[in-house]
Amino acid sequence: MKMNTMTSMMKPKPKAQTGKTPQRRCVGCREKKDKAILVRIVFSGGVLAIDRSAKASGRGVYVCRSIACLTKAQKSKGLERSMKCSFQPEIYVQLIHLYKAEVER
Repeated sequence: MKMNTMTSMMKPKPKAQTGKTPQRRCVGCREKKDKAILVRIVFSGGVLAIDRSAKASGRGVYVCRSIACLTKAQKSKGLERSMKCSFQPEIYVQLIHLYKAEVER
């Protein structure tokens, strides 16, 4: 009988849910926000793209859903610094068009 008590004590207890949501920093305004409300931009294979699934491979950065934050990231070169590469100005124009379409969804 004592053995049953010992084995029940050794069983791992289920972990309690903490309710924390993942936080990410916007490269434009530099504020920490919930990951779910930010847009992920990924650089993979020499191509910049908006990652809707937030699971694409490649180096990714997060930006708020406002064009102002995207332009701040461009002016401060936060996007380039985070991606560890440099971009031509035409890339930003294309990215802004993609971004507008994504935010309006």
